[in-house]
Amino acid sequence: MPSENHPHRCAGVTRRSFLADTGMGFTGLVLGSMLFRDSTARAESAWRPPDGLPHFPPKAKSVIWIFLCGGVSHLESFDVKPALNQYAGKSIEETPFKDVFATADKNIVGANPAHGNRKVIMPLQTGYKAHGQSGLVVGDWFQNIGSCADDLAVVRSLWTIHNDHGAQLTWHTGRHPRELNHPTIGAWVTYGLGTLNQNLPEYVVLGVPTGDCCGGAFTHGAAYLGPEYSGVRLGGDPQKPLPFIRPADAATTAEEQLQNLSLLGKLNSLAGIDYPDDQELRARIKSYELAFQMQTSIPEVMQLEKESAETRALYGMDKPETKGFAEKCLVARKLVERGVRFVQLFHGGGGGGEWDAHADIKANHGKLANQVDQPIAGLLKDLKQRGLLDDTLVVFGTEFGRTPGAEGTGRDHHPQGFSAWLAGGGIKGGVAHGATDELGFHAVEHRHYVTDIHATVLQLMGLDSMRLEIPGRKRLEIDHGEAIREIIA
Repeated sequence: MPSENHPHRCAGVTRRSFLADTGMGFTGLVLGSMLFRDSTARAESAWRPPDGLPHFPPKAKSVIWIFLCGGVSHLESFDVKPALNQYAGKSIEETPFKDVFATADKNIVGANPAHGNRKVIMPLQTGYKAHGQSGLVVGDWFQNIGSCADDLAVVRSLWTIHNDHGAQLTWHTGRHPRELNHPTIGAWVTYGLGTLNQNLPEYVVLGVPTGDCCGGAFTHGAAYLGPEYSGVRLGGDPQKPLPFIRPADAATTAEEQLQNLSLLGKLNSLAGIDYPDDQELRARIKSYELAFQMQTSIPEVMQLEKESAETRALYGMDKPETKGFAEKCLVARKLVERGVRFVQLFHGGGGGGEWDAHADIKANHGKLANQVDQPIAGLLKDLKQRGLLDDTLVVFGTEFGRTPGAEGTGRDHHPQGFSAWLAGGGIKGGVAHGATDELGFHAVEHRHYVTDIHATVLQLMGLDSMRLEIPGRKRLEIDHGEAIREIIA
């Protein structure tokens, strides 16, 4: 209805709010997150984003964040425990480690030490060997990644707070899954540093994310930082990776669309006469240009047939079992090569995750590892030979490990101790940091909560987490984490 002071204006609707609302409608068409590049969505915000400059000299420019959904066994991958073979078939009470449950971490939600006490120890389900000059021991399921051992820093002493797949959200935000309104590590990186390019989003998501049960879109969201810092999902179709940014009318030519965008820009510019200091308005004008540019830049990145046969074979694109994830890893390389800040790769997403091996872990992990092992190794080798590994940080993780005790033919969830690794971008290679006990039950040496991985990423990107604080948004000390300096070169 008209307002008292302005009979032709609806109450509560100003020109600014109308433009902001219509601008947000447009961002909805292009996932919102890549459109407001320099400011927040509304001028009423009480804070302003950083200036895009690092707080101190960075060692990395981009991050490739690989997440395997469901809980990968640390015991048969990057924290191999030969004692499991020695005591196979025995209950933990029958081993020298019967007191292992006494140190159960009361911070872990849903963990019941007594449950594991009744289970018999399951032997290793794959072989293992030492790799490289460092002698890093890796399970045979990941032997290709093992061939890159001298570039890896394995953290073997991680723990998390949740015993269910809500830990997938915890891995990305540091918070319990009941607390959805917290930014992911990818959002913090892009919020702190902004873009290195003008044609692509800062934060890209590849693969099927975790299911709604376990975080869903919140595992690549920005929460209170605003949608402009959320991850942008690219589809698998090279012809239509972002179909919603294509012209609504297929008959519209590029020239006609450019004229349309130019007209929108002129209209917004006229509004800018009334609001010369409106940063949101200037950001929205830029958004139209970016959306147009992405119609050619995104499909170009997805055209993998232009890569050499040697490169395609390196990733495993010539094999049906590895082709799917190989394509995502190769796209990740092309994205960071073009200046994308944060690329998030999911494998086995949907529901609780395909790696959730409560039964027949040998077949489950054997099959899934075969899908990712060569592509990830190919990514590391390709980055290295192109000189990109020096300033690209690669992180490999999962929400928790698997129990030493058997659950039938599988292993249960295990948040008390598990592994992740980092490579490139200022990381020491050939390093194993921290340790679990002899059975791989508890993280006992240099224990690290998952946000210590976040803090390490931010440190290498030149960001001080404390200086990224938002007024009115309280963060706990554990949310910030502590950088794992022992693995930083």
